[in-house]
Amino acid sequence: MDYKNLIVGKSDGIGRVTINRAKKLNALNIETVVELTSAFVEMKDDWEVGVVVLTGDGDKSFAAGADISELLELDMVGGKDFAHRGQNLTLLIENLGKPVIAAINGFALGGGCELAMACTLRVAVETAKLGQPEINLGTIPGYGGTQRLARLVPRGVAMDLCLTGRIIKAQEALELGLVNRVVSKDEFEKTVDKLAALLLSKPPFAVRAVIEAVNHGTEIGIDDGLRLEADLFAMTCDTEDQKEGMKAFLEKRDAKFKGR
Repeated sequence: MDYKNLIVGKSDGIGRVTINRAKKLNALNIETVVELTSAFVEMKDDWEVGVVVLTGDGDKSFAAGADISELLELDMVGGKDFAHRGQNLTLLIENLGKPVIAAINGFALGGGCELAMACTLRVAVETAKLGQPEINLGTIPGYGGTQRLARLVPRGVAMDLCLTGRIIKAQEALELGLVNRVVSKDEFEKTVDKLAALLLSKPPFAVRAVIEAVNHGTEIGIDDGLRLEADLFAMTCDTEDQKEGMKAFLEKRDAKFKGR
């Protein structure tokens, strides 16, 4: 597919999706959300891709939020469609079955922050800023921000950020657990690439099992969550990669996983 607002590619098992609207601070207009959905479906179905890196073009913004001119035109029906469209995208990313790294190279605000929260892991450059400022526009997050934020950080912090619209720096986001790593601009791309390569080296079935166990297990009671974990653990025991990993450990050598 040809993309107007994205740069999409892959190399050495790593898929890369870059929002290519630097002049608009990579704002998420409807057209871009539609293209992102197509790109992630493409990544999900591509067996050659084991890890995906999502970022924004330039060095100012990961994604600065929705296109305000489009939001202004929404009524109740249009608003629900707008929210569902974005929520479907974030659910697709969250449950891709492959790790998705948000490489937060600048502003991640509103829909951009929601996009980052849907990713499996988040690496931020030290100058990045994150927040859910929708309250200042007379509305609330619509792409899952109220739900994922309250699952990543303490509930009171989520309330604070969503009610005040306060924008936080990368270091505070790290301390709160909103991002996983904060690095300098010089180390940013190298850190993202090393993390992607590390995740790619892990057994794919076990990686999918971890993502499913964490994503779905935390949404149900502990008893059901433990049953889910046991089922997924049992399935890994029936894979060639599990046998290889165990044998490699006993033989004191590096495992060679084959995704089987």
